[in-house]
Amino acid sequence: MNFRTWGCRLLVVLLILPVSATVPLEAGAAPAAAARDGAGPDLAWSAAAYEPAWSWPVSPAPEVVRGFRPPPQRWLAGHRGVDLAAPSGTQVLSPAAGTVVFAGRVVNRPVMTVDVGGGLLTSFEPVDAAASTGDRVAEGELIGVLAESTQGHCAASCLHWGVRLNGEYVNPLRYVTDRRPSVLLPLRKSFASAGSERRNRFTPATECGQPPEGLAALRIQQPGRSVRYLILC
Repeated sequence: MNFRTWGCRLLVVLLILPVSATVPLEAGAAPAAAARDGAGPDLAWSAAAYEPAWSWPVSPAPEVVRGFRPPPQRWLAGHRGVDLAAPSGTQVLSPAAGTVVFAGRVVNRPVMTVDVGGGLLTSFEPVDAAASTGDRVAEGELIGVLAESTQGHCAASCLHWGVRLNGEYVNPLRYVTDRRPSVLLPLRKSFASAGSERRNRFTPATECGQPPEGLAALRIQQPGRSVRYLILC
Protein backbone atom coordinates (compact mmCIF):
# COMPACT_ATOMS: atom_id res chain seq x y z
CA MET A 1 0.00 0.00 0.00
CA ASN A 2 1.36 3.42 -0.91
CA PHE A 3 2.15 5.53 2.13
CA ARG A 4 0.19 8.48 0.73
CA THR A 5 -2.99 6.45 0.80
CA TRP A 6 -2.79 5.95 4.52
CA GLY A 7 -5.39 8.11 6.26
CA CYS A 8 -3.11 9.41 9.00
CA ARG A 9 0.33 10.62 9.89
CA LEU A 10 2.56 8.54 12.10
CA LEU A 11 4.47 9.76 15.11
CA VAL A 12 7.17 7.41 16.31
CA VAL A 13 8.16 7.73 19.93
CA LEU A 14 11.10 5.79 21.34
CA LEU A 15 10.74 4.75 24.96
CA ILE A 16 13.65 3.00 26.62
CA LEU A 17 12.41 0.40 29.09
CA PRO A 18 14.37 -1.39 31.84
CA VAL A 19 17.05 -3.85 30.78
CA SER A 20 15.29 -6.62 32.71
CA ALA A 21 12.50 -6.57 30.11
CA THR A 22 14.81 -7.12 27.13
CA VAL A 23 15.07 -10.01 24.72
CA PRO A 24 18.34 -10.18 22.70
CA LEU A 25 18.42 -10.13 18.92
CA GLU A 26 19.38 -13.27 17.04
CA ALA A 27 23.07 -14.13 17.13
CA GLY A 28 25.13 -11.96 14.83
CA ALA A 29 22.48 -9.27 14.44
CA ALA A 30 23.76 -5.71 14.18
CA PRO A 31 21.24 -2.93 14.95
CA ALA A 32 23.41 -0.22 13.40
CA ALA A 33 23.76 -2.14 10.14
CA ALA A 34 20.05 -2.88 10.14
CA ALA A 35 19.31 0.81 10.46
CA ARG A 36 21.57 1.61 7.51
CA ASP A 37 20.03 -1.09 5.37
CA GLY A 38 16.49 -0.11 6.27
CA ALA A 39 15.89 -3.59 7.62
CA GLY A 40 15.47 -4.94 11.10
CA PRO A 41 13.64 -7.41 13.30
CA ASP A 42 9.93 -7.97 12.88
CA LEU A 43 7.67 -5.60 14.78
CA ALA A 44 4.58 -6.69 16.69
CA TRP A 45 1.80 -4.77 18.34
CA SER A 46 2.17 -4.52 22.11
CA ALA A 47 0.12 -2.95 24.91
CA ALA A 48 2.87 -1.94 27.35
CA ALA A 49 0.76 0.04 29.78
CA TYR A 50 2.41 2.15 32.46
CA GLU A 51 1.95 0.87 36.01
CA PRO A 52 2.58 3.56 38.66
CA ALA A 53 4.55 2.62 41.76
CA TRP A 54 2.09 4.47 44.03
CA SER A 55 -1.46 5.77 43.91
CA TRP A 56 -2.45 9.43 44.19
CA PRO A 57 -3.02 10.68 47.76
CA VAL A 58 -6.38 12.16 46.74
CA SER A 59 -9.01 10.74 44.42
CA PRO A 60 -9.65 11.28 41.57
CA ALA A 61 -6.21 12.25 40.26
CA PRO A 62 -5.94 15.99 41.03
CA GLU A 63 -4.64 19.00 39.18
CA VAL A 64 -1.04 19.87 40.06
CA VAL A 65 -1.20 23.61 40.75
CA ARG A 66 2.47 24.00 41.65
CA GLY A 67 5.29 21.69 40.70
CA PHE A 68 8.49 20.49 42.30
CA ARG A 69 11.15 23.22 42.31
CA PRO A 70 14.10 22.19 44.49
CA PRO A 71 16.54 24.96 45.45
CA PRO A 72 20.09 24.91 44.02
CA GLN A 73 21.39 24.70 47.59
CA ARG A 74 19.73 22.97 50.53
CA TRP A 75 19.58 26.15 52.63
CA LEU A 76 17.92 28.28 49.93
CA ALA A 77 14.21 28.80 49.33
CA GLY A 78 12.43 26.48 46.93
CA HIS A 79 9.38 24.29 46.57
CA ARG A 80 10.29 20.87 47.91
CA GLY A 81 7.12 19.09 46.86
CA VAL A 82 4.00 19.53 44.75
CA ASP A 83 0.67 21.23 45.47
CA LEU A 84 -2.47 19.33 44.53
CA ALA A 85 -5.76 21.17 44.06
CA ALA A 86 -8.34 19.90 46.56
CA PRO A 87 -11.02 21.51 48.75
CA SER A 88 -10.76 21.39 52.53
CA GLY A 89 -12.31 18.23 53.91
CA THR A 90 -10.92 16.09 51.08
CA GLN A 91 -9.87 12.63 52.21
CA VAL A 92 -6.09 12.12 52.15
CA LEU A 93 -4.99 8.57 51.33
CA SER A 94 -1.68 6.83 51.84
CA PRO A 95 -0.08 6.51 48.37
CA ALA A 96 1.70 3.30 49.40
CA ALA A 97 1.70 0.83 52.25
CA GLY A 98 3.75 1.97 55.22
CA THR A 99 3.84 3.18 58.81
CA VAL A 100 2.74 6.56 60.15
CA VAL A 101 5.87 8.06 61.75
CA PHE A 102 4.55 11.55 62.47
CA ALA A 103 1.12 13.06 63.03
CA GLY A 104 1.26 16.46 64.67
CA ARG A 105 1.95 20.12 64.16
CA VAL A 106 4.99 21.79 62.60
CA VAL A 107 4.97 25.45 63.65
CA ASN A 108 1.21 25.99 63.18
CA ARG A 109 0.46 23.47 60.42
CA PRO A 110 -0.91 19.93 60.89
CA VAL A 111 1.46 17.51 59.15
CA MET A 112 1.47 13.76 58.54
CA THR A 113 4.42 11.59 57.47
CA VAL A 114 4.34 7.96 56.35
CA ASP A 115 7.43 5.75 56.05
CA VAL A 116 6.86 3.51 53.02
CA GLY A 117 10.20 1.71 53.20
CA GLY A 118 13.28 1.81 51.01
CA GLY A 119 14.40 5.09 52.56
CA LEU A 120 11.22 6.86 51.40
CA LEU A 121 9.17 9.21 53.58
CA THR A 122 6.04 10.85 52.20
CA SER A 123 4.52 13.89 53.96
CA PHE A 124 1.29 15.86 53.66
CA GLU A 125 0.08 19.21 54.95
CA PRO A 126 -2.20 20.67 56.13
CA VAL A 127 -3.85 17.41 57.17
CA ASP A 128 -5.95 16.62 60.23
CA ALA A 129 -4.85 13.10 61.14
CA ALA A 130 -7.17 10.11 61.03
CA ALA A 131 -4.31 7.76 61.99
CA SER A 132 -1.78 7.82 64.81
CA THR A 133 1.98 7.49 64.97
CA GLY A 134 2.92 3.83 64.72
CA ASP A 135 -0.18 2.80 62.76
CA ARG A 136 0.35 0.53 59.78
CA VAL A 137 -1.55 1.75 56.72
CA ALA A 138 -2.30 0.13 53.38
CA GLU A 139 -2.05 1.79 49.98
CA GLY A 140 -5.19 3.87 49.46
CA GLU A 141 -6.13 3.82 53.15
CA LEU A 142 -7.52 6.98 54.74
CA ILE A 143 -4.89 8.76 56.88
CA GLY A 144 -6.52 12.17 57.32
CA VAL A 145 -8.57 15.00 55.84
CA LEU A 146 -7.35 18.19 54.25
CA ALA A 147 -7.55 21.02 56.78
CA GLU A 148 -8.35 24.63 56.05
CA SER A 149 -5.20 26.67 55.48
CA THR A 150 -4.73 30.31 56.43
CA GLN A 151 -1.10 30.45 55.31
CA GLY A 152 -1.72 31.52 51.71
CA HIS A 153 0.44 28.67 50.40
CA CYS A 154 -1.93 28.29 47.45
CA ALA A 155 -4.34 30.74 45.87
CA ALA A 156 -7.06 28.18 46.60
CA SER A 157 -7.23 25.17 48.88
CA CYS A 158 -4.51 22.61 48.16
CA LEU A 159 -2.63 19.64 49.58
CA HIS A 160 1.15 19.99 49.79
CA TRP A 161 2.82 16.64 49.13
CA GLY A 162 6.49 16.02 49.74
CA VAL A 163 8.70 12.96 49.37
CA ARG A 164 12.18 12.37 50.79
CA LEU A 165 14.50 9.63 49.60
CA ASN A 166 17.31 8.97 52.08
CA GLY A 167 16.81 12.46 53.47
CA GLU A 168 16.80 14.27 50.11
CA TYR A 169 13.62 15.78 48.65
CA VAL A 170 12.56 14.26 45.33
CA ASN A 171 9.67 14.88 42.97
CA PRO A 172 6.56 13.00 44.19
CA LEU A 173 5.21 12.82 40.64
CA ARG A 174 7.87 10.30 39.69
CA TYR A 175 5.90 7.71 41.66
CA VAL A 176 2.47 8.32 40.13
CA THR A 177 3.10 9.43 36.53
CA ASP A 178 4.97 7.95 33.57
CA ARG A 179 8.15 10.04 33.44
CA ARG A 180 10.25 7.75 31.25
CA PRO A 181 12.29 9.74 28.69
CA SER A 182 11.07 9.70 25.10
CA VAL A 183 12.82 10.45 21.82
CA LEU A 184 11.11 11.38 18.54
CA LEU A 185 12.43 9.50 15.52
CA PRO A 186 11.87 10.39 11.85
CA LEU A 187 10.45 7.94 9.34
CA ARG A 188 13.48 8.03 7.06
CA LYS A 189 12.04 5.86 4.32
CA SER A 190 8.62 5.68 2.77
CA PHE A 191 6.54 2.62 3.36
CA ALA A 192 6.53 -0.13 0.77
CA SER A 193 5.29 1.02 -2.62
CA ALA A 194 2.16 -0.49 -4.12
CA GLY A 195 2.95 -3.92 -5.55
CA SER A 196 6.20 -4.20 -3.61
CA GLU A 197 6.71 -6.75 -0.86
CA ARG A 198 9.66 -4.93 0.68
CA ARG A 199 9.11 -3.35 4.08
CA ASN A 200 11.39 -1.13 6.10
CA ARG A 201 11.96 -1.44 9.83
CA PHE A 202 9.26 1.12 10.72
CA THR A 203 6.47 -0.65 8.84
CA PRO A 204 3.79 -1.61 11.39
CA ALA A 205 2.46 -5.15 11.56
CA THR A 206 -1.04 -3.93 10.74
CA GLU A 207 -2.52 -1.00 8.90
CA CYS A 208 -2.79 2.35 10.59
CA GLY A 209 -6.37 3.02 11.60
CA GLN A 210 -6.84 -0.53 12.89
CA PRO A 211 -5.42 -0.01 16.41
CA PRO A 212 -8.08 0.80 19.03
CA GLU A 213 -8.69 4.51 19.56
CA GLY A 214 -6.00 5.45 17.06
CA LEU A 215 -3.12 4.45 19.30
CA ALA A 216 -0.89 1.46 18.85
CA ALA A 217 2.45 0.33 20.16
CA LEU A 218 5.21 -1.58 18.45
CA ARG A 219 8.01 -3.31 20.30
CA ILE A 220 11.48 -4.10 19.00
CA GLN A 221 14.21 -5.79 21.01
CA GLN A 222 17.85 -4.75 20.90
CA PRO A 223 20.84 -5.99 22.91
CA GLY A 224 20.80 -4.47 26.39
CA ARG A 225 17.46 -2.68 26.12
CA SER A 226 13.87 -2.99 25.05
CA VAL A 227 12.45 -0.31 22.79
CA ARG A 228 8.78 0.55 22.38
CA TYR A 229 7.53 2.55 19.41
CA LEU A 230 4.21 4.34 19.80
CA ILE A 231 2.30 5.00 16.59
CA LEU A 232 -0.22 7.85 16.85
CA CYS A 233 -2.71 7.82 13.98
